[in-house]
Amino acid sequence: MTKDVIALTPKMPDTWALLAGLYAGGPGLSVDTGHDGAVVQLCAADGRPLVSLEAPLLVQVPGEAERLLGGQVTPPEGSFWWTEARASTAAPEAERLAGSVAGRLTTLLGGTVWPPGAASTDVVPVADSEVSARPATGGAHPTVDVLTESTAVVMCDRPVIALTAWLSHILRAAVESRRALQIVTPPGVRLSLPLRTALTGAPNRWVVKDPDCGYYDGLSGAVLRWQDGTFAPARDASGEAVAAEAFTAPALTSERQLIVAFRTVHNADENLVLGRALEAAWQALTGGAPAGWGTAEPVNLPWSARQLTDLARDRAPESTQLLAVGDPARPALAGLRVTRVERGVAADATLTLGYGADEAPPLDAVEELARTLAGAHGLTHMLVSLRRGRRDLAVPAHFEAPPIPVSYTLGADGVRTAGLAHATRPPLSLTPVRLGPDTEPALYYPLGDGTDAGTWPMLERLMAHVEGRP
Repeated sequence: MTKDVIALTPKMPDTWALLAGLYAGGPGLSVDTGHDGAVVQLCAADGRPLVSLEAPLLVQVPGEAERLLGGQVTPPEGSFWWTEARASTAAPEAERLAGSVAGRLTTLLGGTVWPPGAASTDVVPVADSEVSARPATGGAHPTVDVLTESTAVVMCDRPVIALTAWLSHILRAAVESRRALQIVTPPGVRLSLPLRTALTGAPNRWVVKDPDCGYYDGLSGAVLRWQDGTFAPARDASGEAVAAEAFTAPALTSERQLIVAFRTVHNADENLVLGRALEAAWQALTGGAPAGWGTAEPVNLPWSARQLTDLARDRAPESTQLLAVGDPARPALAGLRVTRVERGVAADATLTLGYGADEAPPLDAVEELARTLAGAHGLTHMLVSLRRGRRDLAVPAHFEAPPIPVSYTLGADGVRTAGLAHATRPPLSLTPVRLGPDTEPALYYPLGDGTDAGTWPMLERLMAHVEGRP
């Protein structure tokens, strides 16, 4: 399993600082880069990969180091540089080499290293060969641990496995090469919400080591075996998948998560500024704007709707996937996907907020939020739901009950398509609330308080009704 060592420094690791770190392998080191300069890989002369050093990332959003690395690390005050060194266990000296690279960076630049105790400034000799630095060959990402015909396997061990830039690259490459991405972790590790979303659906998997069953899928619970170059479900005598006890054991929590998923559609003109609807939702539910945005984790840029609009415009007509994060005092994460559609530009957002056992989710603010989005932001639909889940929004490797619907909002265009008279008379014991002008209203359907799973059939009947399905 690869070992990650991360240097958090108040100053940018410039060329000289990086060279000092890379000389942790001793003299005679040659340096080359790969992946457009984003990765430097240290390899033994026989080709064994030792350490992959990622390009430093300037993090300007408070709380990201604590969210992803836990309470074991205190980052520098204000903005800081995040530099990852990933060590392979293919060679016993690689982990010490990564710690020495990170330790030399913080010795020169200040800051701290995660995990605690990993940093050193020792020269780490590599047995039986000189060390050279070279890019990965054949276009393969250097941090893939096992590559087969069907699967790219990445082994990780840190408190929260996040959708980092290098992991995003591996996922894209896996899709392009028709491979699955399977991430192997020890027990006790959690996923970030963005990575959990990215891994949704087989053949991608979160593979958790377990002392009792060997391996299991951290999202479905299926016991796994390495079969024909991939992790696949083990089957019992009747051919059914087997669930791991570690996954099904009850994990009671009084913490909750509020999930707000909505789509807005906008005219594709030069005055369009994306992200305003997400900002309005954040303001309505937390009292403030998002703290930061980015394309990967850690989320590194201060919130700016105009900057994210510029990025989406530069990538058009291709879609753009973005992330946003809130103030650490109120855990909140959002994914935002921007796509071109026939009517203009669609923005699909899912905002998730975490609440402790003694905190009440702001369900009374949801109707007014629906009114705001329908009236000023081109809302087509919005589903609000509530679930029991960790306040910090991290995803554990055990069963979590699905969210329970709280309300559904149908935008004015959807009401017009369904017919106002039809849409206002669902086959349910509820009365929708009209939002906006009487002539072209949106409709807000209150379904419950998020405690009764019986609202799922209600939502299904409602959707069938407004969509004209039998």
